[in-house]
Amino acid sequence: MTGSAGVISQYRFRGISQSNNLPAVQAALTVSHSSGFYVSTWGSSASASPAVNIGGTEIDVYGGFTHGIANSGVTFDVGLYGYIYPGAPGLNFYEVYGSLSKTLGPVNAKAGINFAPHQKNLDVYATRTDTYVYGELSGAIPNTPFTIHTHLGHTGGAFNYTKEYIDYTAGVSTTWKNLTLDFSVVGTNVSRSDAAANPFAGVSGEQMYRAGKTVGVVSLMATF
Repeated sequence: MTGSAGVISQYRFRGISQSNNLPAVQAALTVSHSSGFYVSTWGSSASASPAVNIGGTEIDVYGGFTHGIANSGVTFDVGLYGYIYPGAPGLNFYEVYGSLSKTLGPVNAKAGINFAPHQKNLDVYATRTDTYVYGELSGAIPNTPFTIHTHLGHTGGAFNYTKEYIDYTAGVSTTWKNLTLDFSVVGTNVSRSDAAANPFAGVSGEQMYRAGKTVGVVSLMATF
């Protein structure tokens, strides 16, 4: 059993602010078995913005199986992920996910896909499924206490944000005992003109842009 808890300067999900660019508290708990099976839960507070309102709280529940592929050094991870919004149950949805990861010298590489199939709470969207693909690279900086991490993802389908869009993260973290301090740059390729051309109903283009623009995000997490 492992877990974490901490604070973050704002909660971003696939590049989009879920907390109105305000701080949030987050926690997670994972129970894993030596066979490779695991179940986890993760939660975050949130503050409503004109562009995104998830009801004040998000609770994720997911489980899957991870294992190495023979002697290839490649590890796969597959499972089912549920997103629960107690204050806005009409937004609840689930995804199936899979990823492959491998260590390449000093660098850890990962590529994955999350797919949200047609389900009741996606009926309000023109496209009733969503596909998210991503890649990640991370690695320790030699002879320093710092680790660099990067993430690049693409959303296409029900969760388009003014358009099919790309999100990105680049950050550096350092750990002391059970505390990890991280600073990351997080954003999307949704420009001010994209937001102005295709905002959500009742939301201004500037409000849309604010939730997806590039920002610095700082977090402090404790693990146990």
